[in-house]
Amino acid sequence: MTTVEPGRAQGTDRATEQVATSLLCAERCHLGEGPTYDAASDTAWWFDILERRLFEARLGTGAIVIHRLPVMASALAYVDNARQLLAAEDGLYLRAVASGTMQRLVTIGPDNRTTRSNDSRAHPSGTYWTSIMGRKAEIGAGAIYALHRGELKCLFAGLTIPNAICFSPDGATGYFTDTRENVLCRVPLDPATGLPSGDPSALYRHRGKGGLDGAVTDADGVIWCARWGGACIDAYSPDGAHLRSVATPALQTTCPVFVGPDYTRLLVTSAYQHLDAATRAADPEHGRTFLLDLGVRGRPEPRVLLADA
Repeated sequence: MTTVEPGRAQGTDRATEQVATSLLCAERCHLGEGPTYDAASDTAWWFDILERRLFEARLGTGAIVIHRLPVMASALAYVDNARQLLAAEDGLYLRAVASGTMQRLVTIGPDNRTTRSNDSRAHPSGTYWTSIMGRKAEIGAGAIYALHRGELKCLFAGLTIPNAICFSPDGATGYFTDTRENVLCRVPLDPATGLPSGDPSALYRHRGKGGLDGAVTDADGVIWCARWGGACIDAYSPDGAHLRSVATPALQTTCPVFVGPDYTRLLVTSAYQHLDAATRAADPEHGRTFLLDLGVRGRPEPRVLLADA
């Protein structure tokens, strides 16, 4: 893997740090998103939503396979060693890891012609939170759902670009944002079900450059949130303090996940969506996928528990 130089974000609450950063995948993503990591196979996965591509990276060898998909998809989680759950533009699919065959499990939203899937993540209980948004980011067309033991529930509606779905290590708190509003929210959860036990409240309001995007929590419950248009990853404490801003090589950072045997590296996806030729030239690492050494430890991504499990 190639060492790359991080970019610099402007207008942040604190100085942007530089950390050791390497290039995991040079292939550019139009809209890179939804990274996850399977420790059993030491494999990272992520998507190029708009180009209908699924990336599979064997971290131990550096081998990368790009799978073409029949639909736009944005995130996945493992069900077991043989099956994955994919969030796609027209619903949730079961995907066979070995063959890549896909079977739609459930549709999401009132009209899949105008919406598509976006941010998603599995709760420690096995409940899967997933979201939809308007295909042209129409205001109020987004929502967050939970797949709980095979039953789909709408949790929060009227959003525009749902993002930053992640959970505290004990499963008692959920986090999410609407990128249009730039407010990171927290909501109390039943740890046994991953479903809300109270109403959301504002945890942090971002007023600097860029927008809050995908997020993940580390072993201590710190929230690591990508900043679209800010060329960085921000760290927030569970009580809403802005702890760190870490530079990334690409301007439009989209989503992080902890990877590796000890979960000590942060995989970060990026995108070149909406960038004109001049902006791309000024952002030479646009759309690529990176590994950051943060000096913190993450934790495993939970598996999804289905009704038939």
